[in-house]
Amino acid sequence: MKGLAIIMDYKFSQKVSHLQASAIREILKFTSDPEVISFAAGNPAPEAFPTELLKKLSAEIFEEDPIMALQYSISEGYTPLRDLLKKELENKGEFVPGRDELIITSGAQQANELAAKVLCDEHDVLVCEAPSFIGSLNAFKSYNVDLRGVTLDEDGMNIQELENVLKSGNVKLIYVIANFQNPTGRTTSLEKRKAIYELAKKYGAMILEDNPYGDLRISGENIQSIKSMDTDGIVMYSRTFSKVLAPGIRVGYISAPKEIVAKMIVCKQVSDVHSNIWAQLLAYKFLNNVDFEKHIKGLQAIYRKKCELMINEMKKDFSSKIKYEVPQGGLFIWCTLPDDCDMPAFCKKAVSEYKVAVVPGNAFMISESDKTSSFRLNFSTPTDEQIIKGCEYLGKLSKDMFGE
Repeated sequence: MKGLAIIMDYKFSQKVSHLQASAIREILKFTSDPEVISFAAGNPAPEAFPTELLKKLSAEIFEEDPIMALQYSISEGYTPLRDLLKKELENKGEFVPGRDELIITSGAQQANELAAKVLCDEHDVLVCEAPSFIGSLNAFKSYNVDLRGVTLDEDGMNIQELENVLKSGNVKLIYVIANFQNPTGRTTSLEKRKAIYELAKKYGAMILEDNPYGDLRISGENIQSIKSMDTDGIVMYSRTFSKVLAPGIRVGYISAPKEIVAKMIVCKQVSDVHSNIWAQLLAYKFLNNVDFEKHIKGLQAIYRKKCELMINEMKKDFSSKIKYEVPQGGLFIWCTLPDDCDMPAFCKKAVSEYKVAVVPGNAFMISESDKTSSFRLNFSTPTDEQIIKGCEYLGKLSKDMFGE
């Protein structure tokens, strides 16, 4: 009938019909309210961006070779940048010439998605920490894998649980964030890194080691990566410039056996042809124009100060019923309420009544229906004033709900 709109019943593919909007994205909608203090994002601190240097380097790119920055490029990525990264990884034992290859990706998110795409068929088992990074979980789910979570202890995956899953068969991939894990901030011990590697080798599984936060250590000693232990070509190593330069440039990379990277290149060609070449040129120039070690120490100082401030305010303001873990690096603090408390109600009340956004822990579980009493705080994005005020407000809410 004229004037009436036809409502279509759209039938989505099985690959995506079960995917839901990220709970983090839903909570971030509240942050458009200027009164809301967001502890929900995972963004680098604004003061960490080397804006003046990037402005200068961008001008140089367009003065020296503007066509290269504007023209199509190769799917593998800008060769000088790849060579520089290979050399850096080789010095750490994380790249073996002749065995490994490296591809530039649109952030580590694409690297992780490509790993699942090239290795996993529908219903293959993919093992990850529980909880884990929601971006990777959704990427894996889009390939209809059988996603299995292994309890994340304070020092990494529960090894007995991991072996039980591996014994069940058909495990193609083990996904692990060994340094300052998102969302918990936990670091996998050297002992458990070795155990994960040995179990993967024993049961014929590949490992995807995701390391976006490794340079942001604020206490403790560096721990050898799983990739550097790899003598069998079973570890893929995903990294990114998002936390050490800027996430908006979307430059990441993955080091993996050359046969796997060759297949990733083909898959990338049908996805986005290549990652932003201007951003790759910028990353290359940045690495060649800064004392990178000094730059990293500057970032560590920023995050050390912000983390210590948030922890001190939490100690002062929070109910004693809230338990939390002090991370050795990264961007996040994992908090846990008493088991009998309604964690989603706490998070909803925090943003709707107290104007503080936090992320409920179920957002990071294999299924959002999985029970958890934890939630995630981010200390990198808010200002010092917001950290102080936000912790004060959460403290009032926690004491109102749980007592002193």
